Amino acid sequence: MPTLNIVLVEPQIPQNSGNIARTCAVTGARLHMVGPMGFTIDDKKLKRAGLDYWHQLDITYYKDLADFFARNKGPFFYFTSKGPRRHVDVRYPDGAYLVFGREDAGLPEELLAAHEADCVRMPMRRGERCLNLSNAVAVGAYEALRQWDFADLETRGQLTRYEWSEDVK
Repeated sequence: MPTLNIVLVEPQIPQNSGNIARTCAVTGARLHMVGPMGFTIDDKKLKRAGLDYWHQLDITYYKDLADFFARNKGPFFYFTSKGPRRHVDVRYPDGAYLVFGREDAGLPEELLAAHEADCVRMPMRRGERCLNLSNAVAVGAYEALRQWDFADLETRGQLTRYEWSEDVK
């Protein structure tokens, strides 16, 4: 199975991180949390959003961006509303790191400027604020997983009291 890495740089809202943790748990993505964070990991709001999935996470914590980059080699894709190209126009290889910034400020512009070719954005209406962080992570993660044909993920659901016909694909 290909490896997908989700990176949260200085997340500030525990509910968003909890929702993202849940997305990582159900997709098998690795979660990387880069400090400083605006909450503690034992925050009740964080655990409430993803508590029953917390034990399924492959999660690593970092002191700051320097610590993160010292321990990971990429490839990195920086998700930003300021990006020059669409997130769907990029091919995400095995081991890709999808990097997301803090809710109130995004990623540092000096980081974006230094990696222009790796900055992507999700199309949205001009003048509107960005998607919520947990929604943006889900959109980005599922685009990478779609490109990998959802490797190792269950793609056909089952009803509890009925059976799907075999004709429906």
